[in-house]
Amino acid sequence: MGRLILILGGARSGKSTQAQRLAKVHGGQVLFIATAEGLDDEMRARIAAHRSERPPDWQTLEIPYNVADAFIRLSPPSDVVLLDCLTLLVSNLLLLEGDIDQPDMARADGFAHRLEAEIQALLEAMRGSRADWIVVSNEVGMGLVPPYPSGRLYRDLLGYANQRLAAQADEVYWMVAGIPVPIHGYRFKI
Repeated sequence: MGRLILILGGARSGKSTQAQRLAKVHGGQVLFIATAEGLDDEMRARIAAHRSERPPDWQTLEIPYNVADAFIRLSPPSDVVLLDCLTLLVSNLLLLEGDIDQPDMARADGFAHRLEAEIQALLEAMRGSRADWIVVSNEVGMGLVPPYPSGRLYRDLLGYANQRLAAQADEVYWMVAGIPVPIHGYRFKI
């Protein structure tokens, strides 16, 4: 397994920009795994903007969930894999369930088991890969407690997913106003 770098931060904190910067500095073949789905005009515009920011020689896989399976089946040989982002991957898994406005404890446990399976498969794919991985995710647990059960469930599940990846990461960065703050395993000046 190559190195795993996790980049966390709030919305518009510079996470994706930093991840792309690291991938460019790394050099070699880059595989970009995008988890966003263009379900409305605004999101389709965001996806188009993100596509235009990536170098043309980067390979791209657009995978909303079951990332590990698709990576194993479809990925070309890569030196670095940039997964942007874990935040939407967790959201996509929740939305697969349909109406999540009133999740009961049994459903919440089911969501947690599906997320654990996704994260475990992703970590196993990373371990089986020689590529270095850069994973982008939002930190959503620092604000107000969400007023709805589905928001609290999402916050909890994403927090869990971030912890699982951070525990395996060689480096973790916290993005603040476009500035990467090393919080674990800092190796390189950026």
